[in-house]
Amino acid sequence: MIIQYQRLREDAIAPTRGHPSDAGLDVYYCPPNHIIPRWINPGRNALLQTGLKFEIPHGYMLEVKNRSSVASKRGLLVGACVIDSGYDGEVFINLHNVGVKKQFIESGMKIAQLVMVPVVAFRAQEKTTGPLYEEAITISNRGQSALGSTGE
Repeated sequence: MIIQYQRLREDAIAPTRGHPSDAGLDVYYCPPNHIIPRWINPGRNALLQTGLKFEIPHGYMLEVKNRSSVASKRGLLVGACVIDSGYDGEVFINLHNVGVKKQFIESGMKIAQLVMVPVVAFRAQEKTTGPLYEEAITISNRGQSALGSTGE
């Protein structure tokens, strides 16, 4: 599948794939004034510009994912991860500093990756009478067990 993108600023860096088998395309920090770096304090987040917008086909979304090295080495995790097909503005990356050190982000730094994901259209219908599950809908007997229900 090929999707189109536009650079919103001349210095915006095209998305790249590190290896042919990589699931995602890397995106880069590109502020309007490319010489302005950002600091993200521990426990804080920042919306970082990419200078790019994408043409996402109906029935798909771009999911923003962590870059392994940025997450593991710098403690920067992605938040607000869905880019819908109806969105036609600049893609921003929401990075959260979950580490203990202030993190420096400079223009041109790889900050996240985008993965194309098919979307199944669904709607929710409220059930107002009787139990929600009258018969098993899954092969699991997990029931209401939540976090840690399958062991540590």
